[in-house]
Amino acid sequence: MGQARATFERRQLGLVLRRLRERAGKPQQAGADAVGKVRSRIVQLEDGTATASQEDLDRLLACYGASGEERHTVLELGALARKRQQRRVHVDNLPDAYRRFADLEASAYEINSVESGVIPGVLQSPAYVQALFAEAEGIWWEPEGAQAEDRWFFRMDRQARLLGESDRRVMRFVITEDALRANMGAPEVMHEQLEHLVNLMDKYPALNIRVLPTGVYGNPVRGRTLLVFGFGDRGTPVGYSSGVPGPATYYDGEEETASMLRAFHRVWDLTLGREDSRRLIQKIAKENVDGTVDSGHGLVQEQP
Repeated sequence: MGQARATFERRQLGLVLRRLRERAGKPQQAGADAVGKVRSRIVQLEDGTATASQEDLDRLLACYGASGEERHTVLELGALARKRQQRRVHVDNLPDAYRRFADLEASAYEINSVESGVIPGVLQSPAYVQALFAEAEGIWWEPEGAQAEDRWFFRMDRQARLLGESDRRVMRFVITEDALRANMGAPEVMHEQLEHLVNLMDKYPALNIRVLPTGVYGNPVRGRTLLVFGFGDRGTPVGYSSGVPGPATYYDGEEETASMLRAFHRVWDLTLGREDSRRLIQKIAKENVDGTVDSGHGLVQEQP
């Protein structure tokens, strides 16, 4: 293993190896012993500042009990990490891309997120997650397939990793007003979700949740999802922008991530402040309970 710059591919490889090692309950020294290196080399590898030969990866995977498709994916990541890559756009076509997205997200010091029309995954309540998955079943994956339960536990684990009591990362989430007023199949689903948002804001004062009102003009992220992860002095920012389900696409070129951060901060400036956002969420929750809807021209009582 040689010293290397922390590229996106090396960061992905390192995060996957760390997850496999922790899943196996092995200390870093065990990995070092498996490849005949000092522990600091495993630290560098997991931090994305070292590369590994295929032979060393084979030994680490055997040590961590990884096999089959999982082993193949890590070896593919290792081959990409050893190549000289032009930093700009990275497409993750390998299996379980959503797990590597969660690894990257959990390792970030700063998360900046704008999602149009949907509550961000980290902030979703259990009933909202179920309703969201139900809308996609039979379209993006087979209904009641083996992936359904796995997706559920993955979403809950992702939330637990980011919303720990001792978490000190900076997290900024922009929620569009239409996402707060969405029909998720039953009024109680949306009511639970809105109450969940308020509870999160109360429980985690450092969690920055703001609402972008529907009538605001000047949103450069309109109709899009935009996330930018910051890593402080551990590496360059990484941007993510999703379309329909498919390969995950990331950006780590300086020009691209700078543009994405400018777009995020433009939207952030258009949002309501924290307390005004909280009051609007509570107002919409009350409308939901009272059976009223806001048509955009004032509240209108729903007909029985």
